[in-house]
Amino acid sequence: MVLELIYWYSENKRSLPWRKTKDPYRVWLSEIMLQQTRVAQGLPYFLKFTEAFPTVFALAKANESEVLKLWQGLGYYSRARNLHFTAKFVANELKGEFPKTYKELLTLKGVGDYTASAIASICYDEPVAVVDGNVYRVLSRYFGIATPINSTKGVKEFKELAQTLIDVSQPGVYNQAIMDFGALHCKPQNPLCSECPLANSCVAFAKNRVKELPVKEKKIKVKKRYFNYLVPITENNETVLEERKGKGIWQGLYQFPLVETQKKTAEDELMESEQFKKLFPKETTVSLFNTDDIIHKLSHQHLITKFWVVKTTDVNTETTDWTTVKERPVPVLIDKFLEEFLNKES
Repeated sequence: MVLELIYWYSENKRSLPWRKTKDPYRVWLSEIMLQQTRVAQGLPYFLKFTEAFPTVFALAKANESEVLKLWQGLGYYSRARNLHFTAKFVANELKGEFPKTYKELLTLKGVGDYTASAIASICYDEPVAVVDGNVYRVLSRYFGIATPINSTKGVKEFKELAQTLIDVSQPGVYNQAIMDFGALHCKPQNPLCSECPLANSCVAFAKNRVKELPVKEKKIKVKKRYFNYLVPITENNETVLEERKGKGIWQGLYQFPLVETQKKTAEDELMESEQFKKLFPKETTVSLFNTDDIIHKLSHQHLITKFWVVKTTDVNTETTDWTTVKERPVPVLIDKFLEEFLNKES
C-alpha cells in the first residue's frame, strides 16, 4: 500500500505553494488554514496572508483586527485568533524559531495532533503519521474498519494504524501522498475505484462497502437561533457597529446591534424590546431589509436572521461612518448584507 501511494503521489500530486518549501512558518500557516477547509477555498487566503505577513515576525506585529479582516470568509475564527497568538509566542518567546519535534509543536496554541504531525514530518522528517478526514477515509475503506472515526476509540485506532504504515525514510512525502489520495482519488462521493491502484487489496471495494465507510457517530443536534440585526441610519448617514465579545461565535468580529429572540419576531415586538428602546430614545422609522429569512448555517447551529433598517435622529451609542464599517472584520453573514445594502443605496 505504502509504495503504491507514494508512486501515485509522484504522478498526481497537486502543485501547491506550501509544498515547495520546508519553512515551518508556511507549512504551519497552510495546515491551520486547511483545517475544516478545502484546498481550493484556502489557497487564495494563504497567498493573501503570505503577501501581507511574509514572516512569523510580520504576523506577530499585526493587530488582531487586521488578521481577522484578512481571514474574513474562511470561518472558524478561533483558528485566526490562535494563529495570531502563536505567531506572537514564536516571534517573541522563541525568537522566530518554531519547535522542531512533534511533542514540542503540540504545546503551541491551536496546534493539535494532526497539525503537529504534518509540520514535524514535512519540515523535520520526524516519522509521525497525519490523520485527517482524507486519511480516515482511505484507511477505513482499505482495511474495512467500521469503528466510528469521531469516537474516542476510533481516533486512537486509526492513529495507531496510520503510525504502523508510515514510511520512516520519507514521512513527509508519505503523509502528503495519503492525504492527496483521499482528496483526489478516494473521494467521499464517487471515488475512482475502477482505476484505483489499491483496488486489488481494498476490503471495502471487495465487499461493496465503499459507500458505507468511513462510519461517523450521529451529529450533535443543530440548535436554531433567531437573530435580529438593527442597522441604524442617522441623519448624517452614520451607523453603529459593535465588536462581539465573550467566547461565543465570531469573537473579535464586528456586527450591527443584535437582538436575539426565542422565536421569529414581528416589527412591533422588536420595537418593544428593552434593547431597542435603550438604543433608540427618539422616534424611528423601521423597515425590514430582507423579506425572506436568511438562514446562516454553522456546524452546530442555524442562525435565522433578519436585518432591520432603523432610520432615526438619535442613537444612544457611538456612531461610525460607512467607510470604517467596510474596513472592519465582519462575519460572512454581515458581509453579504453590506454588499447588497450598500449597492442598493449607491
